[in-house]
Formats: sequence, C-alpha cells, structure tokens
Amino acid sequence: MQPGDSGDRGGGERWVVDAAEFCESRAGGEGASGMLVPYRHGTHKLRGRTHENADSEYAGVRVNEQVPLHADRDAALLSRPAGEPELTVANHRSPYRLSLVSGDVAVGDVSAAEIESAVEELVTVADPVAPHQAWLESWVASLFSESLYFPYTSLKYHTLLVAALLSNYRAGVRFEELHLVVESTSRDPTPHRTVLQTDQVSLRVSVDPGDRPAARLGAGPARSFADVWSRLSEHPGDADGCRAWRVLDAQLRRIRSWSTALQFIEDFVARRGEDL
Repeated sequence: MQPGDSGDRGGGERWVVDAAEFCESRAGGEGASGMLVPYRHGTHKLRGRTHENADSEYAGVRVNEQVPLHADRDAALLSRPAGEPELTVANHRSPYRLSLVSGDVAVGDVSAAEIESAVEELVTVADPVAPHQAWLESWVASLFSESLYFPYTSLKYHTLLVAALLSNYRAGVRFEELHLVVESTSRDPTPHRTVLQTDQVSLRVSVDPGDRPAARLGAGPARSFADVWSRLSEHPGDADGCRAWRVLDAQLRRIRSWSTALQFIEDFVARRGEDL
C-alpha cells in the first residue's frame, strides 16, 4: 500500500493540519503543482502496479507523488480499515473492482489497450481544474479498486475524496468542520469539492453547506458513510413514492466505506436510472 494510505494520529489528537505543512502546500513544491497531485497520486494503481514498483513519471508528467496534509491517508480511512490488510475476498487478486450492484468484475470485456489509452488521457490532463471534471466523468478509473485487499472499494472515488479533502485542508478547514452536502443536479460541480455527479444524485464535501441538505462527516475520518447518509437533513429522490429510490436509500444506510458507497450510487444509477 502507498505510504499514508492508513494510520492514525493517535493520542486523541484533533484532525487538523500542521501550520508548516499548510504553508508548504500553499507554496507548491517541486512536483506536480497545486491540485494536480491528488489526481495523479494513484497512477500506479491505474496501471496495476504496487507502490514499490511505481514510476515517478508517466506519459511525460510527474505521478505517484505524496499528497500533502495527510489527505490521502484520511481519505483511505474513510473507505478501508487501518493496519495491515488481509485478503477479504477469496480468489480475487486483481486490481479490478468488484461491483456491489452486479457482483461482477467491473472491467468486463474492455481490452488492455483501451484501458491504457484511457488512463494516459486521464492522467495527462494539465489544466488545474479540468482533472476534477475528468475524474467525475471517468469510466476507466471506476474499473479499479483502492486495493486488491478491498475489491469493492473504488479508486475513482478514493481519488475524488482525496482531492476534496486536500482542497478543504489547503483552505485551512479542519476535518471535523466538513459536511456531506446534497447538491442540486442542475448546477455545475464545485471544483475539487464535488465527489459525485450523476443525473440523479450530486454530492460534495465542503465546510459550508449553505441552504442545501447536509450532515457533518464527524470528528475524524472513519468508515462512516452509512451514518452520515442517515443523518442528512433531506435525501435526494423520493424514497417514499419510488421503489428504486427506496432500494438505493436502504443500501446506502448499510454501506460504511465511502468510496464503495459513492461507486454504488454511480453503478445503481447506471443500471436503474430510468426507474429513479
């Protein structure tokens, strides 16, 4: 696993960023600048490689750099347990994700050449804002899990969560101040803060929910999606009048892993969108 994927600050310490780290992150650094780093930090996983065998450059751009302010570690804690991983699904030793909706391996019959081409296109997006939209819309990133030990997790949504946390941390926001916010599906995504965008559901992670339905993420990063979803002041869709919405809502009240839950929404909408 990549350094910073898991762990705990321990000692009951609040989830805040160190002032020196904050200044360093604002100043940039020698690697890929600003908000490009989180979108490229897991490139080795998109190529089916371990962190130990990761290249520092791919397709002419810097990749696999450490994400500042512990955003990668915190996002990992949202979706998978800390500590040494153990294989959770027997006979599945593949970087490709298992779908909770279909039960199938997400890659299907997509060719290796198609995957490689799409990965290169995704990773080399250079505009500071464009990578966020590219990841929200990416099909290739959704093929991969965060870790072969946790095949139902999603590298796509782990990466979007990393970017959202980093964006907030760079603004001086503490984790405990963050909310999951239900966005209007008719508005454009908030750069680096929107973590899911479909025709039926749009969600962002932000300190200020405004007048939108929201719930706090909690005191520190944990596999708590089900709890946070259940605390939302209002849910998208009509769970009372629509069976498909009831099924989706019921499942999201059970899924604790954040990247798994967000990917479940995407997959469910893709399969049952006409019923919602």
